[in-house]
Amino acid sequence: MEYSKEDLIEAKRQIDSTLHKLRETIITFEAKENPERYKSQITLAKRRIKAFEIANYFIGNEIENS
Repeated sequence: MEYSKEDLIEAKRQIDSTLHKLRETIITFEAKENPERYKSQITLAKRRIKAFEIANYFIGNEIENS
């Protein structure tokens, strides 16, 4: 599938924004009085961060090569 450079740049911008929010979410949950209670939410956020970082890597490569 072909995407314009502008589409890729916007996708990367959106992913960067989501990554920032997810990282802040983890900080918030880990700062709670009983962070163990939020273990599943923390794990999910960390997994999403990893997935978005991978996507961001490939989008960055595609931007450089276009």
